[in-house]
Amino acid sequence: MGEDRPSSPLAGRAESRSDRVGGVGASISEGSAGTPTSVARSATRPSPQGGGEHASEWLHLAGSIDGDAHRLPVRVYYEDTDFSGVVYHANYLRFMERGRTDFLRLAGVSQSTLHAGGEGLILAVRRMTLDFQKPARMDDVLTIETHAAEVRGASFILKQRILRGPEVILIADVHVAAIVGGRPARIPDDLRAILERDR
Repeated sequence: MGEDRPSSPLAGRAESRSDRVGGVGASISEGSAGTPTSVARSATRPSPQGGGEHASEWLHLAGSIDGDAHRLPVRVYYEDTDFSGVVYHANYLRFMERGRTDFLRLAGVSQSTLHAGGEGLILAVRRMTLDFQKPARMDDVLTIETHAAEVRGASFILKQRILRGPEVILIADVHVAAIVGGRPARIPDDLRAILERDR
């Protein structure tokens, strides 16, 4: 779910795709118009992408889902800061992108499978509102909190917060559009169920 670019295609063209890395999000089926209709899910947990045969050993790097929210810890490094020693404002967008991606990963959506080939359903950030509350600094450990707030026909809204301990650093509303062939498309039923389950 990129800021200015599509990042999460859900399907291939005319056939179902098998999961290339194993885990949940195993295949996609499509309707008669080529629109993805469902995300087939297996009973196993998703594997992080690019981790080889022992990828499941690193699943903890994707954070955790606790209640209705996904939480991902992120440490602030020197490269994340500006000349004043605080996190450069655009880097908060990268932290939140990681939070959204790992939220979907742990909810059962395998991004490497869904993004394969760059075709099919694309999840693109359409609008984002940010409220910067406090600065984060080098070596801070932040928590990126993500949960689905509203699911519509061809879009959904995610609420995100960045916290340092109990302190709120940033609050964001992220509007995500589902697109096929450059046009709005209905969110597949299985993905809709995942998003509605975590509200």
